[in-house]
Amino acid sequence: MLQPYDVYEENCPTRQVLARVADKWALLILDRLEGQPVRFNHLRRDIKGVSQKVLSQTLKRLERDGMVTRTVFATVPVTVEYALTPLGRTLTETVAAMAHWAEKHMDAVLAAQQTYDARPR
Repeated sequence: MLQPYDVYEENCPTRQVLARVADKWALLILDRLEGQPVRFNHLRRDIKGVSQKVLSQTLKRLERDGMVTRTVFATVPVTVEYALTPLGRTLTETVAAMAHWAEKHMDAVLAAQQTYDARPR
């Protein structure tokens, strides 16, 4: 019998998956991989501000969770490509919606922050 998962329970493993998928770097990586496989250094150039270490760690976690595949090509120097798995592709619409929501609504968020910050304490 399958164990039911309840995201609202403190020790439910779904919380770890949610934390990983909701991470800003994971969202940006998953969104960038949406169209086709991408090389590590290309990801690093595209995702401004991510360090090599954080990119590598995030990709490893996504690979461990079954959302990303890593393919190594025997070239000089070695070429590594990352791609979405079928499981990772199930997140494509959700990830794109979350990642681009901020772009579409940033003016409203900034206005709300200014209103909040201007309130008397």
